[in-house]
Amino acid sequence: MKHHLHPELATRAIQVLLVGGGGTGSRVLENLVCLHRAMVALGHPAGLIVTLIDDDRVSTANVGRQAFYPSDVGSYKAITLINRANMAMGTTQWHAKVSKITAATTGATNFDMVIGAVDNRKARHAILRMLENCGYGKRYYLDLGNRSADGQVLLGEVAAKRNKGDDPWRLPHIGEMFPELIDSKRDLLEDDTPSCSLAEALEKQSLFINPAVSLFASNLLWQLFTKGEIEYQGAFVNLDQMMVMPIAVDKETWTRFGVKRNGKRKKSSVVA
Repeated sequence: MKHHLHPELATRAIQVLLVGGGGTGSRVLENLVCLHRAMVALGHPAGLIVTLIDDDRVSTANVGRQAFYPSDVGSYKAITLINRANMAMGTTQWHAKVSKITAATTGATNFDMVIGAVDNRKARHAILRMLENCGYGKRYYLDLGNRSADGQVLLGEVAAKRNKGDDPWRLPHIGEMFPELIDSKRDLLEDDTPSCSLAEALEKQSLFINPAVSLFASNLLWQLFTKGEIEYQGAFVNLDQMMVMPIAVDKETWTRFGVKRNGKRKKSSVVA
């Protein structure tokens, strides 16, 4: 079973909203620069137009684990990363937005895909609600998440709440496959205290889990945007065990993860 790229995305610029410019998001943005160049070189008419949203500033602890340098400390992550991307590409003008993502964030209708590189369930749920609040149709949501040395990548499609029905072949999103990952009550059980140093940050998280997760996500987009189809919508990555387990585009797989389809659109059920 294969999923095919939304046809219009092969004929015009693909509008991408990247949420989060931290450990994973900063690496994803670097990969998106490479992907844009490759797509244009291979004949795509316009490649990618990326907007990065993040309200955080670079701290000393970020240097070394995220894509930042000592000279970046104190600057906004979104502005720093986007300025760097634009300078690297020369003529392309990508955009930075210094803000938090919420369910009420406007402008989601303008994007074809949202890439979530967030570190909490409340933000994931806000992304889903934001996409559901779009007028009509469905949009891609690529979720990236990780713990200390393992993580997941999952590409799904989110249907707008005004849709009368649901496409039985729509890729299930992170909230359908892993509803616990959008349950914000679970955030209270985890330590989200900011690290004061690189050493402290590395005690909580493997040095290479963020680049590893971002690499698999970027390769998924490479296949989708250049081949026009994918057989796998994501993967589990475990660096401690040196293992990768793909998630196939397959209705039986969806059923095993508890996804049920009855033709009706179902909104994300967990309350943020």
